[in-house]
Amino acid sequence: MDLATLLETYHDAIVREWAHRLNTEVSDRYRQRPLEELLGTTSEAARANFAVLVKGDFSKIDRFIEKITQMRLKAGFPLSDVQKAFELYRTVLLPLLVREMEGEALLDALRKLNDCLSYTICKFSDYFQSQHERQIREHAEELEREVEKRTQELAESEAKYRVLVEEINDGYFVVQRGRIVFANRAFCEMHGYRPEEVLGRPYTDFVAPSSLEEVRRFYEGRAGGRGNLFVYFRLHKDGRSLPTENKVKVIHYQGRRAAAGICRDITERVEMERRMRESERLAHIGQLTTSLAHEIRNPLSSVKMNIQILLKKLHLEGNDRRRMEIMAQEISRLERILEEMLDFARPVPLELKPTSVNSVVEASLEVMEAKIRERGLRVRKRLSKRVPMVLMDADRMEQALINVLLNSIEVLPKGGQIEIVTRQGQQDGRMVELRISDNGPGVPEGDLPYVFDPFFSKKKGTGLGLTNVKKIVEAHGGEVRASLCHPKGMAITMRIPARR
Repeated sequence: MDLATLLETYHDAIVREWAHRLNTEVSDRYRQRPLEELLGTTSEAARANFAVLVKGDFSKIDRFIEKITQMRLKAGFPLSDVQKAFELYRTVLLPLLVREMEGEALLDALRKLNDCLSYTICKFSDYFQSQHERQIREHAEELEREVEKRTQELAESEAKYRVLVEEINDGYFVVQRGRIVFANRAFCEMHGYRPEEVLGRPYTDFVAPSSLEEVRRFYEGRAGGRGNLFVYFRLHKDGRSLPTENKVKVIHYQGRRAAAGICRDITERVEMERRMRESERLAHIGQLTTSLAHEIRNPLSSVKMNIQILLKKLHLEGNDRRRMEIMAQEISRLERILEEMLDFARPVPLELKPTSVNSVVEASLEVMEAKIRERGLRVRKRLSKRVPMVLMDADRMEQALINVLLNSIEVLPKGGQIEIVTRQGQQDGRMVELRISDNGPGVPEGDLPYVFDPFFSKKKGTGLGLTNVKKIVEAHGGEVRASLCHPKGMAITMRIPARR
């Protein structure tokens, strides 16, 4: 099959796969976009790529780059997200090329694909950056005009200028040759010094060690004429490190080049963000308490009722035996619910040791063997021998894997299949991937973003199983995602850093 025929034959499949990957793999911003929009942009991009690959016509891709740049800038997308989106075209197309083409035709198609994406990403990056810089430049020029206007007004009286500078709440200072030659009252108060203790000292004396390198880059390397805004930690006289926002600009002070800065204390803002996170945590605890009270009440009532009945009996036969079985089942269910809730509420302490992911898989399957055999399920393992030993908490990872397996076992009918795959990360090799998939009913595609949320609706249990999986994986510095399988089923992929 030649390249043109291949692209026409698989156009719809390429567009759907590209849009699906955009929606699930790139970033939260793409996940928030409507699927119809993604299908539209991938379809237009695919037609533009076809024109480049088959006809050598770059006009369509140039127009598409201009269009998508305006769309993504308006939506606040970072450059890297859109670069990844373009790069996904290669990921989608490569398997088709390898399957349908061979020999010189395949090599020629691969060369054209690489050239096309190289041109597209470079052209887009340059255009995106230029438009972004234009916005920044216009904003900076507007600020400069405002500063120039104010400067002209303040130049009428140095006394008025000094009064104005001294009365503002933000710290204002001037640095020449690495030393502070001017500082207003607010700057001195922010750092806990008197004005005479500040003038003439190196500006680095007022920067916390953790931020020193970053601040030096701005003042000694990157500080340009249009100003740079950054966040750092200032050093207070009493030794505290406090979050601060600073804008630095190159000026001429008393006839010599200098760096002028305006710093603002953002301790309150940072504290507010912390309180918001704490409020969210408390909200979760509130949900936990509500669920705990609800789930415990029914099992305990059942146990209490049956105990009262059995106290009146002498022999445990017939219905009495059944009542005892009900008690055992309810108690087991109660223990399982409590354990999930406690796992959710408490932090995840880790005991990291060099461990094989494959050994964790084998240990988990050994624990679940009876349940799997009882339900008549098949397990297919594809465990790569190249997966290295990595630092992880084997017990915690086994707990996470068992939670995923329990979800699959619960929904699979007799004869269903579970597949477990381990491998090194395909992108950079610095991650170890563990993928568990099944051919069960899955979940609606619209529910995928919420499957790891606490108390995600399910028929039994608390809905905390996958939440705890996410906590454990993220505690290892990894990430976890859910995806749908074709034609049916669901997959959970855990990626753990391959730390030695």
